[in-house]
Amino acid sequence: MLNMKNMSETYEMKVFTDSGDYFGDVDEAIVLENKITGWRVRATRSSFLSKVLGSAKGVIVPHQLVKSIGDIMIINKSAIPNYDPEAE
Repeated sequence: MLNMKNMSETYEMKVFTDSGDYFGDVDEAIVLENKITGWRVRATRSSFLSKVLGSAKGVIVPHQLVKSIGDIMIINKSAIPNYDPEAE
């Protein structure tokens, strides 16, 4: 069964990758012509995204990479920017 949500319910929602990494928090939705085209995800201190971005505040995740929205948002792992953990 399909459950509907108000867009305001997604703000501050936790975002995880499909591999289980905490990615960040939803900051806002990008809407064009009554259709969600992307999500601005804010990097938080404990998120994987903050390690990847450094000083940047967040990223825009295309809506096509969102797998599920419920209590949390699950995105495809391909939304993660290129990251080499050995470069640190």
